[in-house]
Amino acid sequence: MGITVEPSGQSCGARITGVDLAGELAPSTVAAIREAWLEHRVVAFPGQTRMDDDALEHFTVAMGGFGEDPFFDPIPGRTHIAAILREADEQSPLFAENWHSDWSFLPRPPAGTCLRSIEIPPVGGDTLFANQIAAFDALSDDRKAHLRTLTAIHSARAAYAPDGAYGEKDEGRSMAIRPDASARETCTHPLVQRHPETGEEALFSCFGYIIGIEGMADAEAIALLTELYHWQSREEFVYRHRWEPDMLILWDNRSVLHRATGGYEGHRRELHRTTIAAH
Repeated sequence: MGITVEPSGQSCGARITGVDLAGELAPSTVAAIREAWLEHRVVAFPGQTRMDDDALEHFTVAMGGFGEDPFFDPIPGRTHIAAILREADEQSPLFAENWHSDWSFLPRPPAGTCLRSIEIPPVGGDTLFANQIAAFDALSDDRKAHLRTLTAIHSARAAYAPDGAYGEKDEGRSMAIRPDASARETCTHPLVQRHPETGEEALFSCFGYIIGIEGMADAEAIALLTELYHWQSREEFVYRHRWEPDMLILWDNRSVLHRATGGYEGHRRELHRTTIAAH
């Protein structure tokens, strides 16, 4: 029996059943998963009751190998798995509640991200995804042509520098975030990128990790990036993912933005995360 892919009916997202990710994955199964991933941008695997951290690592390797994870400490005994963790009594601001594309400030941002549910609250904690291929496609031809000419300046300084949101003044957080002065470095990427596997054009990353546009005055760049930010996250481009116990999700960092949501105060939430190397 092969895998079954059930689209979400939203802008992106699908559920995949008929595969045990803790078992040996045949090359044909990996190819089918990759095909669904590229088509639907975000895929969820429910009912993975046998999956553990070993299986998470094996799956990550099968999908392309480990990417770099700056500013996070891995969980004990692992090199490539980080915990996305919030304790029940935690009062710090919600982690990753702004739209972003993972590590877009790196010279080679990861192709994808995996998250495995460890402890899921009974309410809240949905993850939102915004389809950036659809967002670009919906623009006018003139707007597309202009945006294709722009090069974005990326930096992690607002988040991970010592004076950033997760810096030295960020207290009481259970996640193992390690801010560093290297977060102030910058890197450039075209604002519009062609997906290396599908050839589709997408808006890449957004205001937050993007701090400016090459050759553009700061005020003009901020105005443009703010306008684009609101466009990129319009409701028609968004898929709301509801978590379940024993679930793995995989998303395409090259074609979607994502952000966390709260609503589970008083409950502990933990997921284990790996990143998939650039292709």
